[in-house]
Amino acid sequence: MRKLIIFSCLLSVLSASWNTAGAQRVLTLDECKQLALENNNDLKTARQKMKMAGYDTKIAASYFYPKIQALGAYVWNDKDIHLVPEKGQQILTHGGDEVQKAYNAKLQEIMQNPDIIEFIKTNPEFQDFFTKLSQLDLASPINAIGSSINNLLTFDIQNIYAGAISLEQPVFTGGKIIASHKMAKYAQELSEVQYEQAVEELVVDIEQAYWQIISVSCKKQLAESYSELLHRMIADTENLMDAGFATESDILTVKVKANEADLLLTKASNGLVLSKMLLCQKCGLPLESGIVLADESLDYVPVPQIPEYVSIEDAFSARTEIRSLNLANQIYDKKVVIARADMMPAVALTANYLMTRPSLANGFDSNKFGNRFAAGVVLKIPIFHGTEALQRTRKAKAEAELYRIKLNDAKEKINLQIVQCRKLQQESVEKLAMVQSNVDVAEENLRKANEGYTEGVTSSTTVLAASTAWLKAHSELIDTGVEVQMSAVNLAKAEGRL
Repeated sequence: MRKLIIFSCLLSVLSASWNTAGAQRVLTLDECKQLALENNNDLKTARQKMKMAGYDTKIAASYFYPKIQALGAYVWNDKDIHLVPEKGQQILTHGGDEVQKAYNAKLQEIMQNPDIIEFIKTNPEFQDFFTKLSQLDLASPINAIGSSINNLLTFDIQNIYAGAISLEQPVFTGGKIIASHKMAKYAQELSEVQYEQAVEELVVDIEQAYWQIISVSCKKQLAESYSELLHRMIADTENLMDAGFATESDILTVKVKANEADLLLTKASNGLVLSKMLLCQKCGLPLESGIVLADESLDYVPVPQIPEYVSIEDAFSARTEIRSLNLANQIYDKKVVIARADMMPAVALTANYLMTRPSLANGFDSNKFGNRFAAGVVLKIPIFHGTEALQRTRKAKAEAELYRIKLNDAKEKINLQIVQCRKLQQESVEKLAMVQSNVDVAEENLRKANEGYTEGVTSSTTVLAASTAWLKAHSELIDTGVEVQMSAVNLAKAEGRL
């Protein structure tokens, strides 16, 4: 009991700060829904998912277009490429010297031949000829030829530049690109339907929180009336005791009931504060916001207008769950096409432009850029991959069948849900009429009990019992009003009208 009193005091302080925190803002049910739709974090997340799904659709559409890319590269090497080993390079660059030595040695050997010497003496006209043969330079041209050969077989790759532009255009992929694009569009529509479903759930939460506040507000007014009634009864009992028609025990009994009524009023006031905090949280408002609901001043919860029932087929087409499962079926049908495409050939056009330095177009020239262009057709034919693609296709078909089963099951459950909601709505309306009748009886009973008590012909016990019955009847009327409101909301959600 002590903890309850302390808790009530804390909530009373909180209620006082709530009422004094700035100007109060009057909100209608539609305004509460609008605030929730704008500020709810779950809906913000759902909107981002819709945006992401839109990008996925654009990504899937990009596969229809050719892919063009450019490539540039630079490579530095510390050594050139020599096709002739180092020993061979020496032979090529100095081979003429060896030939010259051999030639000079052979010529010297010839010039020392006695017959040759005698021939020259007898034929002086050949003396100049042999003199020119001894002066013949064979080393220089042969060395030059060897150096040229060595240079031709040496490639300067110290600085290499390369650039390329490539193009690839898919022509036939077994229907994979088209199916991927359609699947992305279905996924985008699915994200939109899921957003609608989140909106519906949020609207139901707002309706529940809104009418909960109206219910608590009505019960607070009821508690105030009940407290005033008992406090008046205390004064009447004191008057009756002075006249000798009541005892001190009667006064104590009434005071106990009055204290209970005051505690009930405190609980209702604190409950109203907490209920408004919950609504503020759902609407994205600060918890300490001072809000007043447009229907808060009502003495009772109004009865909503119930439209005519919609057909089951219309309800199916409007329900987000059915639309989600239909889209899921279409997505998995496209997954079957994509899986089957892996077993089919693929054709693509390619084109490439290549530019390099050193040039390779006409020999190896390290000082020029060379370029070339190539175009062709690429054909890929899968032959055997351990039946992987076949098994993936079968799995996709099984998944598609699974969602068809889920769709049929969802329709059966929704059909049952609609019937239940209609029954509950009808029962709540009938219950409201009976509770209203009970309220009228309790009002009349309390009126007669009060009249008899003030005249001294009715006991305090009878009046307290009548007041308790009056309180219970009005409380049931408020609860039934909220029940009617929520049954209408649940029926609208079940029929896809929300």
